Amino acid sequence: MKVPLKYYAPSRAYEGYTLFAPMGECGAWLIDMYGRIVHHWETDYPPARYAVLLSNGNLLYSAMILEGPLRDMDGIGGKLLELSWEGEVLWEYDDPYMHHDFCRMKNGNTMVLRYTAVPPEITAKIKGGIPGSEREDTMWADCIHEVTPEGKVVWEWKTYEHLKLDDFPICPLDSRADYNHCNAVSVLEDGNILICLLKQNTVAIIEKSSGDLKWQWGPGQLGHPHCPSGLDNGNILIFDNGTHRMDNPKAGFPLGMIGFSRVLEVDPRTDQIVWEYRDRCYLDFYAPFISGCQRLPNGNTLICDGPRGRIFEVTNEKEIVWEYVSPFYNESLIDVTGFTNPIFRAYRYGKDYPGLARKKLDPNRVELTLRDSPIWETKARLDQQKLIEQRLRRLGY
Repeated sequence: MKVPLKYYAPSRAYEGYTLFAPMGECGAWLIDMYGRIVHHWETDYPPARYAVLLSNGNLLYSAMILEGPLRDMDGIGGKLLELSWEGEVLWEYDDPYMHHDFCRMKNGNTMVLRYTAVPPEITAKIKGGIPGSEREDTMWADCIHEVTPEGKVVWEWKTYEHLKLDDFPICPLDSRADYNHCNAVSVLEDGNILICLLKQNTVAIIEKSSGDLKWQWGPGQLGHPHCPSGLDNGNILIFDNGTHRMDNPKAGFPLGMIGFSRVLEVDPRTDQIVWEYRDRCYLDFYAPFISGCQRLPNGNTLICDGPRGRIFEVTNEKEIVWEYVSPFYNESLIDVTGFTNPIFRAYRYGKDYPGLARKKLDPNRVELTLRDSPIWETKARLDQQKLIEQRLRRLGY
């Protein structure tokens, strides 16, 4: 068995507990600074992407259903669960078109991403992408729903209705199965919405009252980014995967075709990068898909190198002070990675986090069980292989 904890500098790391949901397992795990599991939520569903610990101590978990109209689309989920600390389902929201991201809002509502079909007359106006790669002649775009605890949709926003299509073409190396491949949505302190448009290499802020874009940034800098988040100083933290990155010597990467990832802090008032983390050896840190980042209260940054299941913490001076590699190796739901240990995102919660108050966090209470194969049934695994083959055929492989 691989040793999960690789490095820990107690005097410089932000002490707390790290939450992650291994893709290929069912549930979420909470570990301490030594990599010991202190709590585990078990579910009947593999994660569509990830989970978060709410301030009330409940877990909000994006679940993947293996049946549905778009089950072979990247990031599809279909079910959102709120679980008690003991694992009881307290709230459930079903939408077979839900994908990638969600967030619990201050008013108690939940914001979710979902796919929506693009009208044919709009599809014809969208530029870019691999010609003829639409899914059954239909292109799908992204839609944001705000839903109440009762499941009522009270706010809606669709990309193709608000973006200037000529200004937002699809990356020429990507499929036209979906327009934007939005992979992140969150609510900023001012109530506006932060989103990430992967296929346009763009992070943007939506003015919620009007639906218009208040700010956008990324082309020429980003390569298929993930996980933007608003910081207390008004800046935006972004995981820049670097996939399909174009040559741009002015941006500091003259060898654009060499894949490398980085984490950026961008000031939206000036569009300037004010902090950046990349490995000194570019190829040692390259996560071509999934992945995320979180600014911690002490100024450090937690980074999730998703495809490798690697979670590490760096200081403002870019020194690694904590590093962990997920031991949950599996035949994952990621198309072409095979037997690996991917994690979509990970989050660190300090010991004073309200959601951890009065919780038993004893590593001796939880036993780590590793499997050689996923826990879903053989038929489901075969069905998943068929979906992978369908995706690859659509992409021309």
